[in-house]
Amino acid sequence: MVDITARLEAIKTMVDQGKYFTINRARQYGKTTTLQALEKFLQKDYLVISLDFQMLSSADFETEITFVEAFSGELSDAFSHMKQLPSDIREQIRLFSEGNKEKARLSRLFRILSRWCSNSDQKIILIIDEVDNASNHQVFLDFLAQLRGYYIQRKKKPTFHSVILAGVYDIKNMKRKFRDDSEQQWNSPWNIAADFLVNMSFSADDIAGMLQEYETEHQTGMKIEEISGLLYNYTSGYPFLVSRLCKLMDERISGTPVFPYKSSVWTRNGVLEAVRILLSEKNTLFESVIHKLQDYPELKSILHDLLFYGHDIAYNPDDSVIDMALMFGFVKTDKERIVVANRIFETRIYNYFLTSTQMQNMDLYKTALQNRNQFIENGHLNMRLVLEKFVIHFDDLYGDQEQAFLEEDGRRYFLLYLKPIINGTGNYYIESRTRNMERTDVIVDYNGEQFIIELKIWRGEAYHTRGEKQLLEYLDYYHLDKGYMLSFNFNKKKQIGVKDIQLGKRHITEAVV
Repeated sequence: MVDITARLEAIKTMVDQGKYFTINRARQYGKTTTLQALEKFLQKDYLVISLDFQMLSSADFETEITFVEAFSGELSDAFSHMKQLPSDIREQIRLFSEGNKEKARLSRLFRILSRWCSNSDQKIILIIDEVDNASNHQVFLDFLAQLRGYYIQRKKKPTFHSVILAGVYDIKNMKRKFRDDSEQQWNSPWNIAADFLVNMSFSADDIAGMLQEYETEHQTGMKIEEISGLLYNYTSGYPFLVSRLCKLMDERISGTPVFPYKSSVWTRNGVLEAVRILLSEKNTLFESVIHKLQDYPELKSILHDLLFYGHDIAYNPDDSVIDMALMFGFVKTDKERIVVANRIFETRIYNYFLTSTQMQNMDLYKTALQNRNQFIENGHLNMRLVLEKFVIHFDDLYGDQEQAFLEEDGRRYFLLYLKPIINGTGNYYIESRTRNMERTDVIVDYNGEQFIIELKIWRGEAYHTRGEKQLLEYLDYYHLDKGYMLSFNFNKKKQIGVKDIQLGKRHITEAVV
């Protein structure tokens, strides 16, 4: 496991300062694991009450009485190991949990908790995980209001020293619609929360530390810096994705005919194989991603524009769609613009769009699918032939389309053509530094081989020459001798086809449509 001690220390600093805050991160970002470790980390100095709203049902939030009963039940379970808890506090909470409806009110419950905080020898920390389960209920706002009220008056009314709420949604500013109110409301009762700025993603150094422990035990001979860098490049440190790739390498790939030994798994090819398996599997994280795209059409639209059209979307903190994409972990900010959070998400979302029923019914996709075997020769992908056939089929199907059509959809159609050819064996991703309206670099991994294809709009000979130079730079970076260019040319006198160019020691295959 990655050593998260530095994160725990940073969070404890906030706790020491008596902060109330939320840890809101995307699904499977390590929130629960962090909270479990934090509980143990704080127990030396504090009395920690750790609850999980996932254990409560929707019915528990329907009324104030049912919520107080359910919340008190969770408290009673947490109290079971606390010998220092005053017996009268324990008894009153127990009565609430057993349905003492006459006294089951939030205000009464909080007065009891305040008395406990006042008499306790240790400061008390309240941690609640999965607050998303409660956030769509009015009683939860009332609960937050009580926490806020006691926090503001903490010098007069003793209360929890620190409160930590965890979930995907940031309840400081989350809009929710309540059944008894036609208006959208804001969760203002939690505007006391401090900003939580602790970085919970894994750095390449974090991953390297984990791999070093693994290497000490298994002696694989892996190049730790190289493997940790690869894992980070594909995941951008998203905790679940890092862990899942490592788990696949250790448990699924090791011992297979191609990777018979752990020494053969913990290599660049082993990482690429793990990426291939991960992108083809169903898991709870990917299911959540796709469900969100289906549930929020505006989110789906902005990601489609970001991926296929290369739109440069500026970060706007007041844009609700951008805020939602950030909250769900689909995108991140980079120099005041938004980009897809990591290569794995990017490729999975590309695949979602490209393999939709509508796209699969397109003639270009069907043509590539029917002829996919001709592009594979002894396990090797013939990228030159892919470009040759794409030029022919694309010109037959779309050669008479308007320029605007090609500018917006040409590159999308190349990926649509490529997808069924490499599906099941290879992967592709887009080099984020080059994704724009003018130029996009596609990197294809197939059976341990790597191909770089520059897709661009023809803007004249000077721009074309500059593109060749940029492609050569990428070939140097990836230590490759061959590169590929696909130009969408709108000149009426253009000559479509494929040609080969030798530039120094580098070989470039150029295709024009």
